[in-house]
Amino acid sequence: MSRVVVGLGTCGIAAGGREVHAAAARTLAVLGAGPDVEITGCLGMCYREVMVELEVDGLGSALYAEVDAEGVAELLRAAFIDRRLSEVGLIARDGEFLDAGDAAFLGAQQRVVLRNAGLIDPQSLAGYRARGGYRALNRALQDLSADAIIDEVERAGLRGRGGAGFATATKWRLAASAVDPVRVLICNADEGDPGAFMDRSVLESDPFSVLEGMTIGARAIGADRGIIYVRDEYPLAVERLDHAITVSRAAGLLGARVLGSEMRFDIELRRGAGAFICGEETAMIASLESRRGIPSLRPPYPVERGLDGHPTLINNVETWANVPWIIDRGALAWRAAGHGESRGTKVFSLAGDVRRTGMVEVAMGTTIATLVEEIGGGSTDGRRLKAVQIGGPSGGCVPAELFDTPIAYESLQDAGAIMGSGGLVAMGERTCMVDVARYFLSFTQAESCGRCTFCRVGTRRLLEILERLCEGRAHAADLVTLEKLSEQVMAHSLCGLGRSAPNPVLSTLRFFRDEYEAHLRGCCPAGRCCTLISYRIDWTMCDGCTKCFDQCGALAISRDAGAVPLVIDPSICARCGGCEDVCGFGAVQIDTGTPRAPDRLAREATR
Repeated sequence: MSRVVVGLGTCGIAAGGREVHAAAARTLAVLGAGPDVEITGCLGMCYREVMVELEVDGLGSALYAEVDAEGVAELLRAAFIDRRLSEVGLIARDGEFLDAGDAAFLGAQQRVVLRNAGLIDPQSLAGYRARGGYRALNRALQDLSADAIIDEVERAGLRGRGGAGFATATKWRLAASAVDPVRVLICNADEGDPGAFMDRSVLESDPFSVLEGMTIGARAIGADRGIIYVRDEYPLAVERLDHAITVSRAAGLLGARVLGSEMRFDIELRRGAGAFICGEETAMIASLESRRGIPSLRPPYPVERGLDGHPTLINNVETWANVPWIIDRGALAWRAAGHGESRGTKVFSLAGDVRRTGMVEVAMGTTIATLVEEIGGGSTDGRRLKAVQIGGPSGGCVPAELFDTPIAYESLQDAGAIMGSGGLVAMGERTCMVDVARYFLSFTQAESCGRCTFCRVGTRRLLEILERLCEGRAHAADLVTLEKLSEQVMAHSLCGLGRSAPNPVLSTLRFFRDEYEAHLRGCCPAGRCCTLISYRIDWTMCDGCTKCFDQCGALAISRDAGAVPLVIDPSICARCGGCEDVCGFGAVQIDTGTPRAPDRLAREATR
């Protein structure tokens, strides 16, 4: 049978996927040929959206990339009228990728959580079941006791994929052994790290896998109530989750008799208002109870006393999506991938200065170099990558010299980073590491709930020092203060947000101290801190094309009546970098700052 499938994850929609889908439907209606237009989620190749897959009876299958509304019409005419597969935009034929980069992107991955992403209609229960969906739940209900389910998860070595990596089976066992018979199960879908979109993509592409995992977890701990706490900024994920829950109830997969058994379990969807702190377990529970979302002291832990005073088990989206695979195929098969105590696979959102950005799932133990160089394709400008920021705003920056570090909980911690939820941002040579630390600390400082002094005030003071560094107003003693204050904030903050907020500061100080010292001298080596740099035009390289003149919204570039073709007025220049971006001759140069006098630095060091 013939099929036409359009990728409609958030990345595909942002690239024009809805327009492509509508154009495909109109074209097939006019042609009077072909099937209905289907949808799928994100295959992970976000850099290639919008993606369209054709399966044409007698011609085979073809995958097309960067398709627009006009282009899809031509593809369909070629396939269903001319009976040929167009070569325009073709990236794969019968499952074989034509470009080595695309092949490398998917070839190095091991897809467990993303096993169905981009391959099924996320709104189709039948499509999910056709690929083995709900086999695991059936096994859990028919063949396994509650203890046996937890034992299987323990043998797999599954650790929480939301940050700290706590042993999942240990948490489940604590919840199952609680005296209170009323137990609650929660899926933490409040993903808020800048540059992270793993949970969103899973919920958009394969929501039934999360529902199945939660139902198996409920069977294991004896819960009859489940909640998915999802951020309201994920409207497509919310829509597809809501649809999946409704369909599952109608099919007897949720409700009074799950799959005809004696098990009772239902799931409700609750939307968060976007507070980053509500990703912390106790703050999330407070939010669910209609209280202000701020963390509380532990113990008691949520598995002891959580929502409405009942034992509450909380795992994140990726953790729940792993559970059906483990129960269906067995713990040994799942833990075959991994490194040391970090078993299985991990999903990352690969972003930043790399050629191929998107969703990536690799075995634990895969090196950072494999992730950013082989899968990601290296830097966008062909220069050497400087570092990666891993673990979100609470993570750390790992320099290029440590790119051979395996991606595992312990090894990343030794490198000054954390696994976190899986956001990974690659940074090229033109990235200022001081500015990176300032950016991430500004995020955590703004998202602090303000309950404890070390987080509320300490992060504010750290941010002020970083702002002074980026503006060339800092003193040598400020670096000492940065380190001491960071250690105090980490040691005395109430929750994980405050305890991990200084990580970007400490890791950049550790590996890129020379950049901090350059900022003390009034220079930004990367040419990014606007207060410290200026732009000029090298007259020997400029051909007078005026592209920079046309680009400058600040009107800082003017023509000189003399011999100089173009000049930049530094008093007007906004330092946006637009002129450099459009110059095809390398004529726009950056002066990275004027170093301070050595005697001034010496005086500052004695303060």
